[in-house]
Amino acid sequence: MPETLKNLKISANIPRLGNRFSQWLGKTVLTLLGWKFEGQFPSHSKMVITVAPHTSNWDFVIGLAVVFALRLKISFFGKHSIFIPPFRALLVRWGGIPIERSRSHGVVNQMIDKIKDTDKMLLAVAPEGTRSKIFPWKSGFLHIAQQANVPVFLVGLDYQQKSIVLGPVFQPSEDISLEMLKIYKFYAKVHAKFPAQVAFPAETSIEK
Repeated sequence: MPETLKNLKISANIPRLGNRFSQWLGKTVLTLLGWKFEGQFPSHSKMVITVAPHTSNWDFVIGLAVVFALRLKISFFGKHSIFIPPFRALLVRWGGIPIERSRSHGVVNQMIDKIKDTDKMLLAVAPEGTRSKIFPWKSGFLHIAQQANVPVFLVGLDYQQKSIVLGPVFQPSEDISLEMLKIYKFYAKVHAKFPAQVAFPAETSIEK
């Protein structure tokens, strides 16, 4: 077990899912791959969680292991095309929300209403939206958090340190450009598996 996982406390406010077997599986994967946690998990019952940089399919493996190890109940967006039998039921149970990119604006409004109407919800997003190099990153999650009045929690996957970096939590303002710059500056310090596939604005160059 990663050493810091022993002391990582998860508040009773956080929505949970899973059992002892899935928790053991998640811990085992993280241990075998040599990953550890850095920081603490916040206690907010509703959050938008960003996970980045996203440059490899291994990001999904590590992320899923974290969810299992911490027994987190998360919600996440997925292409509607993968929500087909027999996988649909499992994906929905794990918190999957099918979306069509052509209707993404409608999804943002739906998520705002859904978060407002629930007591506990962790919405996990990959702000890059792709493993390929892209700039600017998607900012829809900030609109969701700002309008639903929930904080944003930044989580980084640092392949150089093999650390799941549990970063800052903040309440986003209406200035989306300013908030995105904060996010870029945080992730510019996190080493992706393939750094050449991550794009940041010039303002973050001195932060790398």
